[in-house]
Amino acid sequence: MVPEALPLAPNGDVPNNPRPVLIYRAALTGRTPAQIEGHLAERGWTNAWRNGIYDFHHYHSTAHEVLVVARGQARLTLGGEGGPQVQVGEGDVLLLPAGTGHRNDGSSADLLVIGAYAGGREWDLCRPEETDAEEARERIERVPGWGREPVG
Repeated sequence: MVPEALPLAPNGDVPNNPRPVLIYRAALTGRTPAQIEGHLAERGWTNAWRNGIYDFHHYHSTAHEVLVVARGQARLTLGGEGGPQVQVGEGDVLLLPAGTGHRNDGSSADLLVIGAYAGGREWDLCRPEETDAEEARERIERVPGWGREPVG
């Protein structure tokens, strides 16, 4: 499956990443949360959680993150304030390279997202207005690449 690639330049205090965001549309439709977690783990994306997506701009400087919409739909802003908006729904998979800003701008009441991290890395929570951007960029540069994409 060929994903949509969305390159994002640095945006103020949101560093983003030279690697683009990858969006695999409807790639994991019709799977239970446990099946999604199992699929991701087989591909090296672990340290999983189940929830929604924060409604404020944030990014992770210590890990690449994958988000899978298990149920519902959401409108996200990527890359920080003024960045592109994407609509995502059940089965959509987003690979967010370390440093990629993201925010939930509205979602259905039944939204359930499965998140995981390349190599099971520990993640941090960086809010642009609270995080030293230069220190975050240094952490991002040290994050190793992912072994396999979350969808093959």
